Order: sequence, then C-alpha cells, then structure tokens
Amino acid sequence: MPSHVETLIALECSLHEPQIRCSAERLGARLHEQFREFGRSGAVYNRLSILAQVANADVQPTIWAQDFALETLSDDLALLTYRSAHIDQNGQLHRHTNRSSLWQWTDDGWQMRFHQGTPTEAFEKKTTEIGPHCVNGLT
Repeated sequence: MPSHVETLIALECSLHEPQIRCSAERLGARLHEQFREFGRSGAVYNRLSILAQVANADVQPTIWAQDFALETLSDDLALLTYRSAHIDQNGQLHRHTNRSSLWQWTDDGWQMRFHQGTPTEAFEKKTTEIGPHCVNGLT
C-alpha cells in the first residue's frame, strides 16, 4: 500500500481539476462511500450531494494550493492539510482557506473519507518554495 506524501498530494490536487470535478464517475472514484465534508461556507455535504452538484457545475475556479503537510494516523489512514485560494483573472488570490482531508486506503486505493475547508486570513502565494504546490492539479 503506497503511503507517500506525493501520492496523496497528487490525488488532492487532482480534485481541483475541472476534468475530475465535473465528472461524477471520476470524482466518485476518489470519494469514499461514507465521504462527508464540512464546507468553507459551513454547509455539510455527503458523497451523494457532492456528486449531484457535478451535474449542475458551471465554470470551475482556478485553485492554488500550498503548504501541504501529511500526518499518518494508521496504516490505512492519513490526514493531509494545506492552504488554498482561488486565483482571479488578474492572478490575485482570494477566498483563502485552510483545508484538511482524511484519506483512507481501500480495496480501490486511496479515497477521501472526510474534507473540511475553513476561511482564513490572506496569505502570499509561494512560487519559490521548496516543496509541493499545485494549480488545478499541476504540481
């Protein structure tokens, strides 16, 4: 069973990509059957409600993510935390958010079991940092 931080960061960032976010099949493959999310807005979602939103998806924002940290909780469970923001048409960051995702190893590989987004103060985009960052899934 893979447990490297790069694998989970790549999976997390892939969820920012429009071709994943707008495909119920692709998105569903990455979400655990018992998936639950506490959204940035305070709303609570489950797997079915997230997949239902895919059908009504409009233009997806460009997402910047950085400052990833992974904590292995057990052989089959890992907590990934990071910061994200939307990038506007002028290249400026807005909607700054602290994020945490609980990833569980299953027979189908790593799947997201839980996710939470919490608004946070603005932060600067780190383009020269040593370590991972991604823009809509591109690390």
